Amino acid sequence: MFEQMGFPLLLAAGGLGLFMLGMLILTEGLKGLAGNALRRWLASHTTSPTAGAVSGALTTAVIQSSSATTVMAVGFVGAGLLTFPQSLGIIFGANIGTTITGWIVAVGGFKLELGYIALPLLLIGIMLKMFAPGRWSHFGWTLAGFSLLFIGIETIQQGLLPFEGVVTPQDFPSDTYFGRFLLVLIGIAITLVTQSSSAGVATALVALSTGAISFPQAAAMVIGMDVGTTFTAVLATIGGSTAMRQTGYAHVIYNIMTGVMAFLLLGPVTDILSLMIENGRGNQQIGLVAFHSFFNVLGVLLILPTTRIFATFIQRLVPETDAPLVGRLDERLLVDLDTASVAAITTTRDITLQTLSLLHALLTGTISDWQSRKELVRLTRALETTRSFVAKMRSDPLHANASERLRHALHSLDHLSRLINRCRQLERVATLPEDRRLARLSRLLDAEIRSFCRSNDWAVAAKRFDRLRDILRRQRRTYREKIVVTATAEGSDPVLTLAKLDSLRWLHRVCYHTWRIIVHLDAVQDTGNAATATDTPVQNQKAKV
Repeated sequence: MFEQMGFPLLLAAGGLGLFMLGMLILTEGLKGLAGNALRRWLASHTTSPTAGAVSGALTTAVIQSSSATTVMAVGFVGAGLLTFPQSLGIIFGANIGTTITGWIVAVGGFKLELGYIALPLLLIGIMLKMFAPGRWSHFGWTLAGFSLLFIGIETIQQGLLPFEGVVTPQDFPSDTYFGRFLLVLIGIAITLVTQSSSAGVATALVALSTGAISFPQAAAMVIGMDVGTTFTAVLATIGGSTAMRQTGYAHVIYNIMTGVMAFLLLGPVTDILSLMIENGRGNQQIGLVAFHSFFNVLGVLLILPTTRIFATFIQRLVPETDAPLVGRLDERLLVDLDTASVAAITTTRDITLQTLSLLHALLTGTISDWQSRKELVRLTRALETTRSFVAKMRSDPLHANASERLRHALHSLDHLSRLINRCRQLERVATLPEDRRLARLSRLLDAEIRSFCRSNDWAVAAKRFDRLRDILRRQRRTYREKIVVTATAEGSDPVLTLAKLDSLRWLHRVCYHTWRIIVHLDAVQDTGNAATATDTPVQNQKAKV
């Protein structure tokens, strides 16, 4: 009995495992082939929800992973590169793109029967992955994943073949509204187990081909699989940032709405498709993936005109609760080095601007000691959170631009830490107004800070702070000689003299650290496109401190 039923079941389970492994390898290989170009293209072609939907669909079709596309969208929102409504377009489009897997399986696995042809292709792919350089290695990994898809489908078919005629549609809930609802729940359960709607759809296609389930039953299960795939997004949002939670909730609510619509259309649509299949104008597998694509495309067309209303609803449902400075630093972004590096750079910029705002208040005396200490605590916590986030990132030769952003982030955070420590030296700030030259130099520094905060022009600010740093460096040398000579001749208070020297040194160091931070962040200013800056421009701007 075990040999009759047990072994085929194990074979089918193994085939499903091969299919899921193929999906993982295929996604990894395609992402390697696409590289940063795909990410840059996605960011630059999302000017509206409609454009986002097209971009999301194409991106997901290329990399075969709606989860990876969604993570990119979350990173863009967190970095301020996209508005939340624009990111929703990407999420909607990802639902369409993920149906491409069903078409690949239906056409390649059933119509073309590529299972056996894929075996030598798998060997070629593995050999390329092991021995070929650069993009050929990624191509080999893609070919291996693609081959495993069809080998998995072939194995599932062989495993379920003995059940043909044993398991029939009568063994599943009947084609009533309640029966369809039960089948939707079965589809959800299958996706929860496999954690992949593509694997669920592939299983439904095989079951349909063996006659285990009817076309309307398979269609109802596919609806459930489309809804079930959102539970992965729910799990991913637990403890996540506000942007991550909003994206996850939007994904769940939208898929449930699409599922309800598909359920109401299930009867008439499946009747039409069944009639076409019976008249010889198609087969059941193609009909099933056509239905899957149809209700996902229809769902996107219906939701796009009301995207902003939907976004407002989600934002009210999941209000902003994160600390404004570090809200985008979600550890779930660490799976995508590009997205994580953009979030780290943008957060570092925000902390820098707020630190400069504090410096302006200190130099102008418009903030009390108590308020400044409170603000310093907030900035220090944000800095430590950012440093901890960056410390968990690892450079990757395959992500050169992200590694470059990571390098500049490390430099910036180091100087930012020193700058915040300088802001704690309130006694040196208090000495500045007591000397005419120090007061004038402090006004120069404050003027540059105010000019930069108004213009937000990082390239210009780098040059201006460099000039001011050079002025302060020369002033340190000449002023030191003058004040020491004056103090010796006139018998000035040596404590006050040393305090003035410390204050001048403080001005110079504050200007120097600000300059270095701006130089490094300017090198990766265009975070929407991959950073192309190298060490060279930064090193060339370094001067004698």
